[in-house]
Amino acid sequence: MSGAHQEETVRTPIARREYAVSSSDDDERSGASNGRSRAVAWCVDRQWALFVWGAIALWSIAFFAAARTAYATFQLPRFDLGNMVQAVWSTAHGRPLEVTHASGEQTERLAGHIDPILALLAPAWMVAPSPLTLVAIQVGVCALGALPVFWLGRRHLGSEQAAALLAFAYLAYPWLAWTAVEAFHPVTLAIPLLLFAVWFLDSGRLWAFAGCAILVVATGELMGLAIAGLGVWYAVSRGRRRAGATIAALGLAWTTVAVKVVVPYFNEGDSVFYDRFASVGGSPGGLARTLFTDPGAILSALTTSDDVAYVLWLALPLAGVFLLAPVLAAVALPQLLVNMLSDSAPTTDPRTHYVAAIIPVLVVASVLGLRRLPTAHRLPASGFVLALCVGLSIVAGQALAVAGFKDLGYQAELSKAHLEALRAAAAVVPDDAPLTTTNRIGGHLSARRYVYSVPVIERAEWIVVDRRDALLAKPGSTILEWDPAGLERFSRRIARSDHWVNVFEREGVVVFRKKQ
Repeated sequence: MSGAHQEETVRTPIARREYAVSSSDDDERSGASNGRSRAVAWCVDRQWALFVWGAIALWSIAFFAAARTAYATFQLPRFDLGNMVQAVWSTAHGRPLEVTHASGEQTERLAGHIDPILALLAPAWMVAPSPLTLVAIQVGVCALGALPVFWLGRRHLGSEQAAALLAFAYLAYPWLAWTAVEAFHPVTLAIPLLLFAVWFLDSGRLWAFAGCAILVVATGELMGLAIAGLGVWYAVSRGRRRAGATIAALGLAWTTVAVKVVVPYFNEGDSVFYDRFASVGGSPGGLARTLFTDPGAILSALTTSDDVAYVLWLALPLAGVFLLAPVLAAVALPQLLVNMLSDSAPTTDPRTHYVAAIIPVLVVASVLGLRRLPTAHRLPASGFVLALCVGLSIVAGQALAVAGFKDLGYQAELSKAHLEALRAAAAVVPDDAPLTTTNRIGGHLSARRYVYSVPVIERAEWIVVDRRDALLAKPGSTILEWDPAGLERFSRRIARSDHWVNVFEREGVVVFRKKQ
């Protein structure tokens, strides 16, 4: 008995330790299980927010890949990507916003457009000096606009699912994709910035709104009109008349000073873009006079078939539900009217960046408009808007291009041999050497101080000509014009000149170097 007792006394502590270890393992397993349960519960509670974040990430990756392909295949030319690249490059090299105009003048970009937000991109260029840096910023920032759409929907519709569907609809809105991938335009950054501005204003966070508003107006001289409209909406819908009036006044002041003071100062005259409104007066003052002396001209300019189609294309993806929030939807009217009054065809093409002040307003007005529907109808209506956006994105947007089924369509598609010739030609030209170039290859050669458009030569020491790209600069014009005969004359003149030597020629792509 005593031996058995001793054996039991020896074995008991070991058994206790084994029990303790087993108990500890059970606690760890239980803790891990509880941790996983909490993580799952956290994800379930926030599933729609996570879906929105996932959609933002996937959209950004897909559309940046499409834009990168467009850049690699010379779909993004000197005007406008190269023009923005030169402004950012110049800023990074100590010459804020300096650019070479199409007509050859070396001046600040502020002589044409007031978009100082480009200067804020210089640090990004210094870290990653590539045009694709600007492309990535534009695509990523546009994608983030889905967040305020989701937040506003969650607040006003009382349904995270409906809010998420509207955020997806924003990403699927066909005209957003066109302007986001058509890199790069500063005003495109106003799309998400205006969405965040509405979110902050709707939340009563005026200082945060002020920060957004400053960034918005820094994207373009006319963006003050959108900010002024938001001030009116805030005063009417929230009853904050003093704050709303202040916002409206500051927005109008920005646009007035930008158009009537800053542009004339740097341009040494009126805006070069006034000629786009020649049929209705040619300037803000001329437009006002025409309104009283010949209102029929204004009406005629606003009711062309292109104008009607433009409005329908903008409204159709959202099923016109923004009309249920008419005061907020009216914020888009100033930019819409400017676009419709212009004689320039691209301004009434929904695929261009001229929609930047319109898209965000129509989207948030749609969100707030759906609030007026019975609660049971909000989710189906949100799904219907999403279905329309997806369908039209496939038919008229860039969905098929992103999926690889078609070309992006910004420029004519080139053969593999011609693309290789363009890449080889671009590699011949030294960095920062002054040059004259045709438009398509110019998107790859604009990170330098002097970059002219054929047939302007000025200080150029190199000339790059793609004989298939006949968009030429014209004296006194802000846009390039298609002129194959003019390109051929220029090419023959340079080839026969004693001042230039041919250093590269393949597939109709020719590089000349100035003789020393």
